[in-house]
Amino acid sequence: MLPLMRVIVFASQKGGSGKTTLAGHVAVEGERMGFGPVALIDTDPQGSLSKWWNVREAERPAFIQSVFTNLYQDLSQARDEGFRLVVIDTPPAVTRAIAEVVSFADLVVVPTRPSPHDLRAVGPTVDIVESRHKQLVFVVNAATPRARITAEAAVALSQHGTVAPVTIHHRVDYAASMTDGRTVMEADPEGRSAKEIAGLWAYLAERLRKSEGLRPSLTEEQGREPASPNLNGIGRRVPTFGRRVLQ
Repeated sequence: MLPLMRVIVFASQKGGSGKTTLAGHVAVEGERMGFGPVALIDTDPQGSLSKWWNVREAERPAFIQSVFTNLYQDLSQARDEGFRLVVIDTPPAVTRAIAEVVSFADLVVVPTRPSPHDLRAVGPTVDIVESRHKQLVFVVNAATPRARITAEAAVALSQHGTVAPVTIHHRVDYAASMTDGRTVMEADPEGRSAKEIAGLWAYLAERLRKSEGLRPSLTEEQGREPASPNLNGIGRRVPTFGRRVLQ
């Protein structure tokens, strides 16, 4: 019997919500805490997550080069190769393709900044997640410590779904660590930001554990055969696993 593989999808209609930063940090923390092997997938055309991964010195988490149309096949291969967790970053938009990505999720994480504009933008993302009957968790991100609007944002989000009990605060070290392919846990293991990520991961991991055994296999869930091999524009097979060659 193949080992169970879990999929976390980071999704948000609003640009600048911090999806990419949190996706990279959660993947690294999952690997550090023994939930690996962990793999990353970047479905955002901007490729911010893949660029960050390519400048990492550490080989873990792994990176899977994938596109929307081959996600089913690539996730199946990842499961066959023994990956226990795949973290997927998505573009800041609401499209049919993103809805397809969400259909593979065991858990959808929606980072949301505590601002009126960000709070108003969560509706379409929530609609997609609910239409796919997936677990949703909001993460209040880039918050100002002790600011009243942070608490108000958590209350407002709780009307639409579960809010993670860990708030991620705005600190320069999150962006600074990402510039050289690291995370706050690797740059300053004893810092406040590292403790926040540890707390967030512990919460998400517990959500995943509670859902063990509830998700059907990829084939049962999709009801179709695997997609054709991932080919590039000139008909050559594109390597699925390994470093992405940046243009």
